[in-house]
Formats: sequence, structure tokens, C-alpha cells
Amino acid sequence: MPPETYPRVPEIGHLTIGEIFASLKAGLQDFRAAPMFGVFFSSVYVISGFLLIQLGAGTFTWTLTLSLGFPLVAPFAAVGLYEVSRRLEAGLPLSWGEILAVVWHSRGGQIPWLGAIILIYFMFWTFLAHMIFALFMGPYALIDPTWSFDMFLTQRGAALGMAELLIGGVSAFFLFSMTAVSLPLLLEHEIDFVTAMLVSMRATRQNFVVMALWAFVIAALTVLALLPAFLGLLVVMPVLGHATWHIYRRVLYLPE
Repeated sequence: MPPETYPRVPEIGHLTIGEIFASLKAGLQDFRAAPMFGVFFSSVYVISGFLLIQLGAGTFTWTLTLSLGFPLVAPFAAVGLYEVSRRLEAGLPLSWGEILAVVWHSRGGQIPWLGAIILIYFMFWTFLAHMIFALFMGPYALIDPTWSFDMFLTQRGAALGMAELLIGGVSAFFLFSMTAVSLPLLLEHEIDFVTAMLVSMRATRQNFVVMALWAFVIAALTVLALLPAFLGLLVVMPVLGHATWHIYRRVLYLPE
């Protein structure tokens, strides 16, 4: 392709802490303006949560391992929420047919490739988490269903918890940096998923403190939403999805 036909890649701006809370407020406003869309798309997260419990087969260690990796699958249903926010921002009508068509047609673009990266990352995390369990507690912690939360009250259990939190936190933040703004970027611009991930990682690096706070807010609200049998996700996830669109708008821009 000649250089003049290359797709334009947005540049990275400066993000402030105040814009995090402004984006959350805007996300809440979007959810209140179109609650049915938010509940519809967030139901994917709730159903996924119940499926993760079933995959855990009722054992504590399997369920805990899968639950710790649950936030890694969050971006899969976000495209519909971004499209709702984009339409509200542009003053366009909210049509179920048009919004679902955008989600459906995105399967033929770059978004599925990014989804594949997320899925591979999630599978790697489950494998790594099981290795950490086995290293600290031995193989019986993975196969004996009688193991329970009590094992974390031991010295080895406490060390295991610290290792899981540290390694899991670093792994989750790395994935966050790749997907923080890449999904809404792919929705709005015709670029490849690798470029979108690199842009997202640069945006995270150049606004590290603010983006780290945003990642903490996402993690904290998600954990709180998981407590009432995953039902809190019906409200929290659409608000976070809409807010992510507004974060994307604030941190990336096309130069004139």
C-alpha cells in the first residue's frame, strides 16, 4: 500500500485522574439512558460466571482458579456497550437491529483476533494458577475435593495467597494494558489488532498512574459485583463498559 492510503492511527493524549471519575459518571449516564442494552450485554458476564462455577465442578481450588481468571474474559461482550455509547455521543437512534448488526459484523474484522489473544491469555492464566497451587500445596490441592478455604489459614496457604495476588495482579494488568482502549479503537477505526494493542499499551505506559488507578477501579468494582452471586455485574459491567468508551475518547485523538 502507498503511504497515503495507510489507516490513520490516533495519537495519545494526557489523561488526568479527574477524567477517570468523569468517565465513570458519563458511563452511568449512558447506562441510565439505555438500561435495557446494558442489562442485555452484561448478562453475558453473569452467565459466564455461572458457567465458571459449573466448570469448577464444585471444588474450591478449581472454582477459585477460574474465578480469579474471570475478569480476563470481560472484554468479549463489550463491543455492544461501546456502540451504544458511540451512538449516544453522536446523537444517533438506538436500534436493537443496528447495534446487534454492528456486533455481528465485527466478527469478520480484527476484533475476533483480539478476542483470541484474550482467550489464549486466559487459558495460560488457568494453567499458571494451577502450577502455583501445586508448587505451594502439592498436587492433592488440585484433585482432593475436601480441600477448602481453611488451607489458606496455614503458613503455606498464606504464602500461596500472596503469590497468587502478586502474579495474578501483574498478569491482569498486562492484559489490561493491551485491551484498555484497543477494543473501542478497533470498533471505530480500520486498523489491525496488533497496532491497536500497541497503541493501548503506549497509552497505558504514557498515563501509567492514571491508568493503574483505572485498572484498580475496574478490579474493585468487579470484585464487589461478583459477591452477590454475580448479579451485581448486571449493573457494574455496563457502567464500566460505557466508561471505557469515554476513557478511550479522552486518551486518544486524531490529529487534524
